[in-house]
Amino acid sequence: MLGQLGQGDGYMHLPAEVNPQQLTDLLSDRYGAPRTLVLDGFTDPTADESSGAALLVPFEGRAVTIRAWAYGNQWVGTGTARDAEGVVRPVLAVTRRTLPEPLATAPGEEPDWLRRLLQITGWTQPAQRPGVDWAEVESRLGLDLPSDYKRMVETFGEGAFDGYLGLNQEPWSHWREEGLLAWAGTEHEDTYCWRIDGDDPDRWPVLVRSFDGEDLVFACGTAEFVCRILVDRHHPYTMARYFDTHWFLSYRDA
Repeated sequence: MLGQLGQGDGYMHLPAEVNPQQLTDLLSDRYGAPRTLVLDGFTDPTADESSGAALLVPFEGRAVTIRAWAYGNQWVGTGTARDAEGVVRPVLAVTRRTLPEPLATAPGEEPDWLRRLLQITGWTQPAQRPGVDWAEVESRLGLDLPSDYKRMVETFGEGAFDGYLGLNQEPWSHWREEGLLAWAGTEHEDTYCWRIDGDDPDRWPVLVRSFDGEDLVFACGTAEFVCRILVDRHHPYTMARYFDTHWFLSYRDA
């Protein structure tokens, strides 16, 4: 059905026998947790262009329940809406997704890399894990953790950037004897770590250990590293060659 709609803007009313919840579940399995734009006929007042509100335009106020997913350069939406005769029917819609350039900073200004990451991914969901007990995690590890990593986990929760770079919900310590803590990994078995270097975790460099055991070090923090691999086409681990628009695939239950 999505193939019929193509890559542009489009929508369709589906046959009445299509189960809207099953369709939502199917898309959630593919695209992760959705954002609810309309529930029981009430539109989320915060819905705007950055969260897929364009999906609602063709329904002209007749949407009953619409949930949306950001995926690459598209918004995908499904749910129910009234047709021209007022009958509530399952619907499917797609629209183009564009994002502004990452926030610029003034000379000498310290960038807020998490804020940039939110803009790059178009993330508008509420914080997914605001109550993480970092004191307990850090006590168990015997180390303080980088502050931007903790903000990333609290903000995004469990999932993967571009459906590819999986964010660990707490660092893996299986290479601790080598002075490494792993904070993310990819389906290609590259592991993203910090090299424990000094008492200030916010100054720990990122080390990427590839599947063949090769290490490459980057003198930047966690959020900055993710921003750079998403948008910098010349970065050794860039994802910008594969996607023009970026997103976070949430594994949270829909």
